[in-house]
Amino acid sequence: MRATTLLTSAALFAVGAYGIAMAADAMPASIKMSGGGLTDAKGMTLYTWDNDKEANKSSCTGMCLMNWPAMKAEASDKDMGDFKVITREDGSKQWAYKGKPVYTRFHDIDPEPAVAKEGFHLLVP
Repeated sequence: MRATTLLTSAALFAVGAYGIAMAADAMPASIKMSGGGLTDAKGMTLYTWDNDKEANKSSCTGMCLMNWPAMKAEASDKDMGDFKVITREDGSKQWAYKGKPVYTRFHDIDPEPAVAKEGFHLLVP
């Protein structure tokens, strides 16, 4: 019985690890997995915003965008997995994850996750 439990646990762990590895393979190079959440290449936490109601369209402009900069996508970047390159109203490119535009936070000064507020939430896969 104990051996069956251990074997089942090991199998579930392997399947979970395989899923995380597959998700990492389907991420843009500028986005990394860290501590269960997603970060930019510098290790800074990424966020989504409740006020982005329409899929793949950012509502964050003006002061919002100054405090919560868009996670920029390069012109050469292509959609991959759950990540999509979207075009903002000003013509710049931004990453979206599962239809939610992705942001950084201007006030984040180190890679530790900041407290999400103002309707912004840590981006977790």
